[in-house]
Amino acid sequence: MSILICPVCGGNLEKTEHSYVCVKGHSFDIARSGYVNLLLSKHMGKTVHGDNKLMVNARREFLEKGYYAPLMNALCDKAEEFFQGKVLLDAGCGEGYYTTAIYDRFKKANIASRMYGIDISKVAAEAAAKRKNNITFAAASVFHLPVADSVCDMLVTMFAPYCGEEYQRVLKKGGIMIMAIPSEDHLWELKKAIYDTPYKNKVKPYELEGFGLVDKVRITYDMQIDDHDDIMSLFSMTPYFYRTGKEQQERLAKICSICTKADFELLIYRKI
Repeated sequence: MSILICPVCGGNLEKTEHSYVCVKGHSFDIARSGYVNLLLSKHMGKTVHGDNKLMVNARREFLEKGYYAPLMNALCDKAEEFFQGKVLLDAGCGEGYYTTAIYDRFKKANIASRMYGIDISKVAAEAAAKRKNNITFAAASVFHLPVADSVCDMLVTMFAPYCGEEYQRVLKKGGIMIMAIPSEDHLWELKKAIYDTPYKNKVKPYELEGFGLVDKVRITYDMQIDDHDDIMSLFSMTPYFYRTGKEQQERLAKICSICTKADFELLIYRKI
């Protein structure tokens, strides 16, 4: 049984051969790639959000080269350690790199699960679905998750916008949320090469309403990048990309090799 609900009326969605349909007859076609678009225009804001095709392809190529493999492995370790139940949701799944990694780990460990990935970018959801596994991918906003109440045993959010109310709503009591955030030294050397007065990331207090922190792990390592395209892809994955002026962009364009710090934190919460 699917955990997805109709974004129009909130009724349960049942999967047919080519679509998802609710009891009131609202129907959502499954794309040839395998994902379903449950994103309503009223949930998109004034502009279309999410990554475009160029950004999705760049991030996929960067991640597949293994630059963030230590983070991916740590995530899989924690997901395997804390998962109890049947349902896992990746909220803001992007092109499915981390979702698929958890799926493969669970399969290897013979952990039975049903996995779902949701991203506001239709391009990202489509790319994720093209990985051709048994994960259900949908395009939707994490602020309006088309997911029934209290059905998820675990929710993963990797650098995605935080929506506490929705995450609490879809998680079961005692359910686990794993959140990835950049820590203070992340990409410090790259920022020093681009900005006149770089600043370290400010890590916010860990307390979140409705959740109790049960574990955390910091993943820190030096990342050698000797490909200009990979450096550009990495920078485009950060919030700095949208706030960088012409002069800084020119500096970035000249960097063909760099060793920069990768610095992440995985925070594991339990719904109170």
